[in-house]
Amino acid sequence: MTRLHPVVRISPIATQFARKNPKILLGGSHQPTLLRYLDGWPRRNGGPHAFLIQFVDTLQSLAQFKDDQFDLAVLQAPDAEHAEEMIRNLTRIARQGLITRC
Repeated sequence: MTRLHPVVRISPIATQFARKNPKILLGGSHQPTLLRYLDGWPRRNGGPHAFLIQFVDTLQSLAQFKDDQFDLAVLQAPDAEHAEEMIRNLTRIARQGLITRC
């Protein structure tokens, strides 16, 4: 039996933000690791800005958030039972997203 590995395509994160201070959602149990995913995220040209970061617990539903509320979301991979709901909400609430196994 051959085990298939998922194809991972790394694409650059857009350099243009919709907001001067990008809103970022980080969801997972290991916050320092999640913060490391922001290393190298491009800064806006033309002046200083700050990331507006919100943390959520891995068990917290993303349904509570509005459409396109975040510029970027980095979330810890859910179990198979909750994956479909989490991915559906992730694509709804964030302009860009990353699911990690951190």
